[in-house]
Amino acid sequence: MAAAGGARGRSSFQRRAGPRPPALPGTRPSVRHGQLLLSSGLPSLDCVLGGGVAVGTLLLIEEDKYGLYSNLLFKYFLAEGIVCGHDLFVASAKEHPDNILKELPAPLLDDTSRKELGDEAAAESEDVQDSMKIAWRYQNLPKMETSPTTYTKFGHYYDVSKKMSPELCQSVKQHRFYLHEELSSEPKMKAWNMNSGYARLLQSLQRIISQEGFDGSDPQKKQRNVLRIGIQSLGSPLWGDDVCCSDTPEDPHSLTKFLYVLRGLLRKSLSACIITVPAHLIQNKAIMERVTNLSDMVVGLESFIGSERETNPLYKDYHGLVHVHQIPRLNSLICDVSDTKDLAFRLKRKQFTIERLHLPPDLSDTVSRASKQDLAGSAKLLSSGCGAMAIGKKHLDF
Repeated sequence: MAAAGGARGRSSFQRRAGPRPPALPGTRPSVRHGQLLLSSGLPSLDCVLGGGVAVGTLLLIEEDKYGLYSNLLFKYFLAEGIVCGHDLFVASAKEHPDNILKELPAPLLDDTSRKELGDEAAAESEDVQDSMKIAWRYQNLPKMETSPTTYTKFGHYYDVSKKMSPELCQSVKQHRFYLHEELSSEPKMKAWNMNSGYARLLQSLQRIISQEGFDGSDPQKKQRNVLRIGIQSLGSPLWGDDVCCSDTPEDPHSLTKFLYVLRGLLRKSLSACIITVPAHLIQNKAIMERVTNLSDMVVGLESFIGSERETNPLYKDYHGLVHVHQIPRLNSLICDVSDTKDLAFRLKRKQFTIERLHLPPDLSDTVSRASKQDLAGSAKLLSSGCGAMAIGKKHLDF
């Protein structure tokens, strides 16, 4: 009876004792939806995406006009995988994967280099604060993590002025897919009713996921790890696709079929994928909408190179705009949306950052009337993505 009474008096909510599953390197669970996250290699981009890139999801980057900055995000993602010890799969039809891996930025792993980059960013921010008063609409917004502050095990910082050492680059297992070599080795094939380039890429991904132990649905004895997949300029004519060449392409469904099968592979494997797409070349907007719907996260880069904003004094501190088109709803009814959509990026001497777009406030009395009129006229060029604001005849009203 006493034993029964003691057992009856215990709480039914007891912590089960037992060994915890080993944590995967370079990952952490999300505090919002419990999904396993890995860093994109850019802490400011992780902040925009709600903490990082979830394992089993697809991050689509809409390339800028010349592909300069989207290529940087692509290399950040791969460099973070090397630092975290993840396996890499690099696919391209434009540039050989070996050349891509040789151009990865060097990580800032020691305190000296981190302090140097942090001091440089702090000095630039002080200059901006001295030269411009921040408007009231920006004062209560939380700051984005754009410069190294304290050491964390999730996400690293990189110096774009230096290249990663070959020893560190070769410390992880790398899988390469160069379309021209794949097509020259064997005759063309067509599977899943799509072109041969996409079909061969899917076959290579399937083989690596199943043979290297990344298939989450198949219990295996070998140690778990994460596979980072990077596909460069998907949908370009180099892949044998004509969606960028005509408004009515002959094969409009190969790209969407490829993304549909790819998402199925990602969902059941310990992997995450980044894809860059030349969205500005795809003339049929219906195809681009399907591509967006088949992706989990969609981020667009709009460069100022060759546009009127390049010489616009309102944008003198930035090199382009960032448009977040889609964020996934993972284990929740709503997505983790950033508190602001006014985002811009700039490339410093050593660092690429994504920041909130801080436009200059109402001009002070020390500025000449001519410069006021110039700035007021240039403010009319602002797009709707830069936030709604009232524009006066001679000054800006926030």
